[in-house]
Amino acid sequence: MTTHEDTTDRAGQPLRILVAGGTGVIGNRVVRRLAAAGHVVAGTTRSEARAGLVEKAGGEPIVCDVYDAAGLTAAVTAFAPDVVVHQLTDLPDSADELPARRAGNARIRVEGTRHLLDAAAAAGCRRILAQSVAWTMPPGPGADAVRCLEDAVLGVGGVVLRYGQLYGPGTFYPTTPPDHPRVHVDTAAERTVELLEAPGGVVEVVEG
Repeated sequence: MTTHEDTTDRAGQPLRILVAGGTGVIGNRVVRRLAAAGHVVAGTTRSEARAGLVEKAGGEPIVCDVYDAAGLTAAVTAFAPDVVVHQLTDLPDSADELPARRAGNARIRVEGTRHLLDAAAAAGCRRILAQSVAWTMPPGPGADAVRCLEDAVLGVGGVVLRYGQLYGPGTFYPTTPPDHPRVHVDTAAERTVELLEAPGGVVEVVEG
């Protein structure tokens, strides 16, 4: 079993880190930074066609579906991570398509998170960092899903990363920053790597 103490005791040593959502706007940047730091990194993707994005970033691509609990558990167990970084989302490339994808994103926060945490536990990994949001969601399924994700991650002693609205290349705000809370996507990725050894709890990743 990997604990916070296990991770800090290995300071300076390469870790095995699984980035779930390794082709996403933050996830792929996190893979690149972790690999550059000398860690052994794998990144999950649902698409064979996108596996090359993980490889290009310096990680081992793992093609699996988070909704296939057995397949996901087998993949995570085979990689045997010390740390799992949860960057799974189901978001479109365009903000105009967000309303049609909200149900899918809520589902991945609830069902996908549950499957990922179960797979991490089966692999003996208890060190979890997970993406959340720093703004208040309007009442409804989206807010309920965020609360479910955070409760599940905190329940296993993990770290909830509440990102501000992302801006920069590949985001919904590529050139013009949105209102606060916000954070540049590269800063978000850098902070994620810096927080690998943070104690369990909630961390806001936002601009001052």
